[in-house]
Amino acid sequence: MATTKSAKIEAEIEKVKAKIAEQQTKLKELEQRKVEAENSEIVDIVRGMSIPLAELPLVLQQLRAGKTLGQNVPKSEEVAAE
Repeated sequence: MATTKSAKIEAEIEKVKAKIAEQQTKLKELEQRKVEAENSEIVDIVRGMSIPLAELPLVLQQLRAGKTLGQNVPKSEEVAAE
């Protein structure tokens, strides 16, 4: 018995849906791996700074507030104004 056009199209639709589901799973896995890699990089940076754990929140607050960490380098705006 010959397969109808609509049956062929339906079969193709199912194949595409399966591929989409597979790619969505792969995308979620890649996004998770990216987050894990970023977290690892952040941990490496923080460990490289040799900051005691108790002082880390204060340092992060200072960074967020735009304060320098013992550097006396003027901001680029200040240099341009001179």
